[in-house]
Amino acid sequence: MSKIAPTDATVLITGENGTGKDMLARAIHADSLRRNQPLVAVDAGAIPETLFESELFGHVKGAFTDAHSDHEGKFEQANGGTLFLDEIGNIPLHLQAKLLRAIQSRSIVRVGGTKTIPVDIRLICATNMDLPALIREGRFREDLFYRINTVHLMLPPLRERREDIMPLAELFLSSFAEHYHRPLTGFDEQARQAILSNRWNGNIRELQNVIEKAVILSEGTVLTARDILSDRPDSMAQGTLRAVSEAEEERMVREAVERFHGNISAAAKALGISRPTLYAKLKKFGL
Repeated sequence: MSKIAPTDATVLITGENGTGKDMLARAIHADSLRRNQPLVAVDAGAIPETLFESELFGHVKGAFTDAHSDHEGKFEQANGGTLFLDEIGNIPLHLQAKLLRAIQSRSIVRVGGTKTIPVDIRLICATNMDLPALIREGRFREDLFYRINTVHLMLPPLRERREDIMPLAELFLSSFAEHYHRPLTGFDEQARQAILSNRWNGNIRELQNVIEKAVILSEGTVLTARDILSDRPDSMAQGTLRAVSEAEEERMVREAVERFHGNISAAAKALGISRPTLYAKLKKFGL
């Protein structure tokens, strides 16, 4: 990234939901020569088709019924800085041509206007979709793909970069402890094992949410496995119980059975184990 950030090269970031594509885009901007200029982020797939041109390119007063004044679009707002188009794969095909023209010419015309307005932007795009597959299906323009794909950065899912899990967890802990004014200094060993044993199918976003909730509910100075797993053992991967002490395991089993009012199937699913395994643990702990 150190070679890419200082340039004005257009960047395409791909990866599963929650892998931190927006975080990477912001990091690239922060390390760029445009760092003191605005970073304007747009969820391109969330803009209604009828508002697409107005949101991105702006409009002039009277352009349509509700256009009571001139409006500056995202391209103009990002002038001098970085425009981050997230979820670009969701843009309808017929709107992609309009986006391509703006990117190629680095200029826009507001809806209802005639004046060509030059814009100086650095473009970063992101998607969780397979753009080459969309091209083959006729759902994404090949020329737009090549225009936005000067530098391609692919973010692997968190389960494939296990070495990043604890540093991210510690970063989130520090941030949320400060935000919520909690005297937390770290994780105990069982909490670390519980975190590392999970697959984190929701990636960084899931990890962040788990740590935030744990910080809010914690009562000590370090986060425990109980804090991490509180009210959400179903989100933790198979093997979670093996990551905690026997006493903690017994507590988790007891709480799961009580939470589901004795429904063994539901409790086993929540704990990430099979029914026979849960029966064995109930016998083991005399429950």
